[in-house]
Amino acid sequence: MSGTFISFEGIDGAGKSTHIQRLAQAFSAKGRVVTLTREPGGTPLAEKLRSIVLDDPMDAMTEALLVFAARRDHLMNVISPALQRGEVVLCDRFTDATFAYQGAGRGFDWEVLHTLEHWVQHGPDLVQPELTVWFDLHAAVAAKRLSGARLPDKFEAQPLVFFERVAHGYLRRCEAAPDRFARIDADQTPEQVWADVLAVFMARGML
Repeated sequence: MSGTFISFEGIDGAGKSTHIQRLAQAFSAKGRVVTLTREPGGTPLAEKLRSIVLDDPMDAMTEALLVFAARRDHLMNVISPALQRGEVVLCDRFTDATFAYQGAGRGFDWEVLHTLEHWVQHGPDLVQPELTVWFDLHAAVAAKRLSGARLPDKFEAQPLVFFERVAHGYLRRCEAAPDRFARIDADQTPEQVWADVLAVFMARGML
């Protein structure tokens, strides 16, 4: 695949969605075609599954299976075709989020998630982001940012200890693939965070 696949990760309230929009504009300014998408979601079917996952009560295995089903449809119909066309794919969350939320947060079996990852993302090679930008933020700071912002979904409404586990899940994924991850201190002003994000892409020769 000739395109560039980049994912943005972080707990709710870390600020990643703001900066993924700015990055899309930066790539477009360089003449690159950008596909901006999200998970769960990105296709009509995956968006329906997203609503179910975010709103309906279910156990961790059901959540994981629905998220990976949405991911498969997303890969087949949006991500892989865009990469084949040579586009920059910017995805607001990808598989690392499943390990963080369902694996670490919900306590679901990590090895089963690895198996699902290989089943769903298997092509000629495992489809994985070239770079994952992780917005690392203490759970208590994220919770303060989210308080009163909007009506929370079932994940945003989880207690602080849940997000502490999620953050640890991201750390575990980062430590397992340090070359793929760029860890950003999200406990800064938006302009400072953006400067750090931009520096990552400049250092890697992507912008």
